[in-house]
Amino acid sequence: MQTIIELFEKSVNKYAKNPLLREKKTDKYEAITYQETYDLVIRFAAGLLSLGVEKGDRISLISEGRNDWLISELAMLYCGAVNVPLSVKLIDASEIKFRINHSESKYIIVSQGQAKKIKEIRQECPLLEKIIYLDPQESYNDDEIYKEGIYEMGDAFLASRGSEFEKRKEGIQANDYANICYTSGTTADPKGIILTHRNYTANVEQACTLMTIPEEYCTLLILPWDHSFAHTAGLYSFIYKGASIASVQSGKSALDAIKNIPINIREVKPNLILSVPALAKNFKKNIEKNISDKGKVAENMLKIGLNIAYLYNAEGWNKGKGLRFLLQPMVKLFDKILFSKIREGFGGKLDFFIGGGALLDIDLQRFFYAIGIPMMQGYGLSEASPVISANALHKHKLGSSGYLVTPIEVKILDNDNKEMPDGEKGEIVVKGENVMLAYWKNETASNEALKDGWLHTGDMGYLDKDGFLHVVGRFKSLLIGNDGEKYSPEGIEEQLTEHLPFIEQIMLYNNQNPYTIGLIVINKEAVKQWIAHNKHHHLVTTEEKAKHFLQHLYDEIHHINKSGKHKLVFPERWLPASFIVLDEAFTEQNRMLNSTMKMVRGRITEHYQNEINYLYTPEGKTVSNNKNISSIKKLIEN
Repeated sequence: MQTIIELFEKSVNKYAKNPLLREKKTDKYEAITYQETYDLVIRFAAGLLSLGVEKGDRISLISEGRNDWLISELAMLYCGAVNVPLSVKLIDASEIKFRINHSESKYIIVSQGQAKKIKEIRQECPLLEKIIYLDPQESYNDDEIYKEGIYEMGDAFLASRGSEFEKRKEGIQANDYANICYTSGTTADPKGIILTHRNYTANVEQACTLMTIPEEYCTLLILPWDHSFAHTAGLYSFIYKGASIASVQSGKSALDAIKNIPINIREVKPNLILSVPALAKNFKKNIEKNISDKGKVAENMLKIGLNIAYLYNAEGWNKGKGLRFLLQPMVKLFDKILFSKIREGFGGKLDFFIGGGALLDIDLQRFFYAIGIPMMQGYGLSEASPVISANALHKHKLGSSGYLVTPIEVKILDNDNKEMPDGEKGEIVVKGENVMLAYWKNETASNEALKDGWLHTGDMGYLDKDGFLHVVGRFKSLLIGNDGEKYSPEGIEEQLTEHLPFIEQIMLYNNQNPYTIGLIVINKEAVKQWIAHNKHHHLVTTEEKAKHFLQHLYDEIHHINKSGKHKLVFPERWLPASFIVLDEAFTEQNRMLNSTMKMVRGRITEHYQNEINYLYTPEGKTVSNNKNISSIKKLIEN
């Protein structure tokens, strides 16, 4: 199985009458079969050929998850074109424009919900020849067309030039590009990950060595469909096994779609859901709220039931072992009177979640395991298509990132590229057919990430004696949000220290947290001068002056991204929502700088762990927190 086309057609032949896509456009979900989906894909692909799409052409796609998303991508691949999937979360026009122009996309396929974004930047994308709308517009310019027009062109092309279509399809090879997926970069230049047909088919085969998907399974694909995890583990793994995929009902806004998720779960009754920590936390919060609304008795029952289940389940692999078997009757009782009712809220058929995107803390894993819908944590990254490891129902260890998929090679390396033994931490480095070809038009980044065929992930972890992978943080400096998105902080830190006179040094931090924070070493003289020149009669006390300066510093940090040449240099979410002013600089002497004067992030993080924890408390999140006021007051008074 070398290409996505081959994967798809094998499943169409084997599961022709099985439902493939389920979509709710009005008041209920309606399904189309594998054969019906195939027919639409062929017509759309032929329409793209009629439009003039050449092999290797890049076509951007920005749409909410829906039938048309998959049909559009498969149609591109049948033409030998390359899909450039764009996240619907992209808000800033410059981010969308960069991806379209950098990938040299000649066409873009867009839904109604995203159309306004594209219309705003149309004139700034000179290589863009055609906009294809998935929803009808009031009027069309010469360079715009509705999807039904593509289907009509496809029908005519197949009738008169069917052999050309077959020839193009037969020419698709394993190493042909399938996607260029953009990840966040350090400045205005995100990296485009080149993934081939074989990267995807290999990763589907690998993922299915751990993930069991019977053909009668259905998933509600909650994650954005451009998300690498959703793309491989949701779309193509389910297609490979003949199962079906339902999309979340769209609304007029992203908020409408989020509100539809619990409703759609009850309607679809999925057997499996892919999740990320942010979603998992919301599910848990909603469960606890629903129980709390029922009163103290129900609340206490949940606590007792969970505690008994936690004790019985342990780490999963040792569930009910030893004297724990004595708890089994109590576990069964609570499952019958309480946990089974909670599962009904998820449709009643949900066997398990698969968690990915970012690290899932063990408390969340234990919670979902206790209520009978285990959240099996996995690990991967887009550069690996993305699945590298996962826990599975038949083989799992809570607190780990799971067992390695096969076939794959994984090494744990220290700073000197020396391989570490089991249990020793280092950088996770992987090799396999799922590893990306390169970064698009970025040889430097490609050479840094890929060495002798090995992908250096930048993640720190270790393999335990049982072969389970444990991911413990960042080996390098990448920040990682609670939704799994990764971002390099160096470019932001450089901008802040270079352009804000008050900041001598700054280290940004985010390790699966809701927001980014900053550890700041201030330029004392610059601060004193500013306070001396910015006298206000109402600022009488030293504390008032300190608060005034801290608010000014916060405003300056966030203003840097909104004006002049720095406008929209990086997404707002990676700027620090809070910070702490440190009393000591980072130096070689205190080993917080290395010999090349670069920050030793691991040492800084360890040294200031209490301060980091403080910044994630309600008091600490306010920049005029007690610790900051105390630091600035000392400076003013000395």
